[in-house]
Amino acid sequence: MGKKITTVILALGILAGLFAGCTGNGEDKNTLKVAVLESAYGSEMWEKIVDEFEKDHEGVTVELVAEKNLEDVIGAQMKSGDYPDVVHLATGREAGLTETMIRDNMLTEMTDVLEMTVPGESVRVKDKLIPGFTDTLATNPYSDGKTYFAPMFYGPCGLFYNRQLFIDNNWELPETWEDMFILGDKAKEKGIYLFTYPTTGYFDAFFYALLASAGGTDFYNRAMRYEEGIWDTQQAKMAFDTVNQLAKYTEPTTVSNANNDNFLKNQQLVLDNKALFMPNGTWVVGEMADAPRAEGFEWGFMPLPAFNNGDRYSFTFFEQLWIPKEAKNPELAKEFVAYLYSDEAVGIFAEAGAIQPVKGVSADLKGDSKLFYSIYDNGAKAVMGGFAATEPVEGVSIADSLFGTIDSLVSGNKTLEDWMNAVKAASDRLREALK
Repeated sequence: MGKKITTVILALGILAGLFAGCTGNGEDKNTLKVAVLESAYGSEMWEKIVDEFEKDHEGVTVELVAEKNLEDVIGAQMKSGDYPDVVHLATGREAGLTETMIRDNMLTEMTDVLEMTVPGESVRVKDKLIPGFTDTLATNPYSDGKTYFAPMFYGPCGLFYNRQLFIDNNWELPETWEDMFILGDKAKEKGIYLFTYPTTGYFDAFFYALLASAGGTDFYNRAMRYEEGIWDTQQAKMAFDTVNQLAKYTEPTTVSNANNDNFLKNQQLVLDNKALFMPNGTWVVGEMADAPRAEGFEWGFMPLPAFNNGDRYSFTFFEQLWIPKEAKNPELAKEFVAYLYSDEAVGIFAEAGAIQPVKGVSADLKGDSKLFYSIYDNGAKAVMGGFAATEPVEGVSIADSLFGTIDSLVSGNKTLEDWMNAVKAASDRLREALK
């Protein structure tokens, strides 16, 4: 009798499992949970993406969550075991959720996504991407050749200037740092300084591109992982020396205004033809849209000059998309990620002003956007990603040591040697924390 009851129970269990496979669990296999940060681009573009993906994938339902406080919304859910399948949330945010996922090895590898054919097209994902966007710590956080982040919306950084000023003076844009300082001497004769900067925080993108220009992307990535002795190399010294020399060509009021309250005054120096160049990102155009400017002013944008006629680089910030290791539908998630690089998806995002690192995307842009986003089509190489995340080290900030010290360098309160020693000391401490 006992055996019969056991058999019946087992049979019922199997039937229940089959029934679940046809209902709840089956639906799960065709349900994709997508969580995205609602940024300045808005959520409507994501809603359009979801609609088009569902049209092309019959039977698939995408559950979209778009929130400005995305970490708060999904963080608690993830702690209880309820993970999204796809997450659009970059590193560098105060909550540090994405960095936690990196440290805890909670990401699904996406190297195979690069080899996937874009849905509805005949080209692979990696062949659509601008070179360099998947060869960085921002996509390969463990430096093991494996990709865990998909690069999304990006904004190139570089040197901004007034094109009309160069035309009026018949000046050529400097292609090397030697050219740059020769131009600085010419401009000084006219009472114009070569350089200014909004705040020292803007030296992150500047110095990253400078390191890549000096030693290439492999050297740059080694520096980002605090490699022992990296700051004593000839390449690093070239970068330090260049900033030290640039400090001597910097407009004198820059340091006093290089803070969150007055940084616009430094940006105004370029609009007033009091300084030739400033490091910045594409957002500067909107920030200064209503500011007065010299007659005929026209925004110009270029990558950093080269060392010894080598490669020129422009750093780019970009947003990251990832798949949690605990995602219920990782294969469908990868299909969705691949779709995001389709011409259809790229067009939807671009309409909202969200530009992806896809080859030729600049061809359909207009005005200043075309100028900015064509920088990689015109010979500049992309460099991206920042310092490797470590456990917090009390009293140590590589950003403060490397970038924050530059005000003191420009004002003369600290020497080049002081600066270099501070960076090396911070890097050594963080290298130990990375192990």
